Amino acid sequence: MHMSRNPPNGVHFRPRLTRFSPARMTYCGDLKGGERRFSFLAWARKVGAGKEELEKPRRPEGKTNISRRVETVTREEKEQGHGTAFGATDDRGRKRIKLKEEQTSCASSRDAQREAYAACVRDLLSSYRDYNCEDETSCVTSSPRKKVKTTSSADRLASIINNAVSIPPAAKKWTDPVQGLASIRHEFGEHGGVNMSIEASSTFTVMEPETLSKMFAGQLGHERDFYIYSRHFNPTVLNLSRQMAAIEGTEAAYCTASGMAAISGVLLQLCSSGDHVVASSRLYGGTHALLAHFLPRACGIKTTFVDIENADAVRSAITPSTKVLYFESISNPTLTVANIPLLSKIAHEKNVKVVVDNTFAPLLISPARLGADVVLHSISKYISGASDIIAGAVCGPAELISSMMGLHQGALLLLGPTMNPQIAFQISLRLPHLGIRMKEHCDRALVYARRLRKLGLKVIYPGLEEHPQHELMKELRNEGYGFGGMLCVDLITTELAYDFMRHLQNFSQFGLMAVSLGYHDTLMSCSGSTTSSEQSKEEQQKAGISDGLVRMSIGFTGSLEKRWSQLMEALISLKLIPEKASWQD
Repeated sequence: MHMSRNPPNGVHFRPRLTRFSPARMTYCGDLKGGERRFSFLAWARKVGAGKEELEKPRRPEGKTNISRRVETVTREEKEQGHGTAFGATDDRGRKRIKLKEEQTSCASSRDAQREAYAACVRDLLSSYRDYNCEDETSCVTSSPRKKVKTTSSADRLASIINNAVSIPPAAKKWTDPVQGLASIRHEFGEHGGVNMSIEASSTFTVMEPETLSKMFAGQLGHERDFYIYSRHFNPTVLNLSRQMAAIEGTEAAYCTASGMAAISGVLLQLCSSGDHVVASSRLYGGTHALLAHFLPRACGIKTTFVDIENADAVRSAITPSTKVLYFESISNPTLTVANIPLLSKIAHEKNVKVVVDNTFAPLLISPARLGADVVLHSISKYISGASDIIAGAVCGPAELISSMMGLHQGALLLLGPTMNPQIAFQISLRLPHLGIRMKEHCDRALVYARRLRKLGLKVIYPGLEEHPQHELMKELRNEGYGFGGMLCVDLITTELAYDFMRHLQNFSQFGLMAVSLGYHDTLMSCSGSTTSSEQSKEEQQKAGISDGLVRMSIGFTGSLEKRWSQLMEALISLKLIPEKASWQD
């Protein structure tokens, strides 16, 4: 199986070493296409300790199956009077000699296997010379190559195993999030499967009682494959978390049971009673309710809502007690595009953390590369892609993620919004084709938006030139992923919006009336009475949410032209456009 030669951006490329299972494997060997693999943490430690340790057996080998067979034959022969174990000359004696030779041959084979493993490690370590590496913990491709610091294989391996350092910032190391995802290490299954195994255990064993004490003291952790309990860290969830960090270009990430769990966990970790949050007035209704009602009542954390398009208003709202500036990269539902670099600069000047919800724009926008400190996702939406999973993710600095999972004060650990490993496994399988799905969502949304606009309807879509942040979106977005898969049609009145959606679902079969987004079929909802109903009418008006605003998550099933004809049928039936109206140039 060919693996990418590129190491993770800013991440040391190292074999995954496990304590117990000799079958669990991660790619190892010649990074130019070799397929040798190894595991055995105990054995690897011996290699790191020195060559002389390699010669020592991993475990007593005197009681192998073959040696037991020799002892059995010997005991039976003694009982039958055939002489001593190595003094007999009959058939049974020859059988004993043959078995003894077989045992000796197997011992030599094990020595050869250990030497092969050692060669594998040496190949892996020598492969670092293909990269611009000052050490094994920081590799990025570069040309021309720098001279690599030369140390012994034992020292280098010991460094990999024993120095679990924080991953350095990676946000500036790539320009394509899909390539970032493709470059991270690939986890094999327990028995060599191409997909990582699901670690469904709630608790984990150790070999020595002292190990548990060290784990609870923080001396041993998941970086070295020591796990306590799945509410703390789980290997399968960690694998998905590494993928999310690679997509967003952050140091670390951890996944949660829902998007709201990710949002509340971050805010409760960064803020304490008496602290203050500045937030956009254009937010998902659930987030608005959390900030406006729950946090002030239950935690004493107050929020000031501002128009983030007004930089002076944002700057004025920040007080000495402000800890977080919170907004969405593309707002729900009005599709306002946030000026992330400018807002981040304003916040950082006053030592305020910037938290961005990027649910509407996975792959399209990379907030961490634009200045944000923390990036949040509702994985339930585009990343899941099937409307069958509830999940979330927090992507940010390793220090923050570690603190959120801390045994004594970590918000995610103590509140317990734990992701199911089965869910993590399913999402990991869907991430590789997220880029393909997002491009199709965005391409169709742009076509529909342009045609609807030519028909005279009021359309909100960042890809339209008349959108207030169209030029900003062009500057912020990653090339090749479009302007988003969400568009809004403003029909002014609730009654007309309801009739429009009813016809699209029940008659023309264009889409489905449902909240959420990212599904393969088009989903439609009237935001004012559904996902933004937590806001008062006055707050909705300030946010630009009219009674007839229909939010549409554009799907990609069926042919584009067939779906468009279904949409036209509804518009004509409701007399929203003339029967012979033309959308063509």
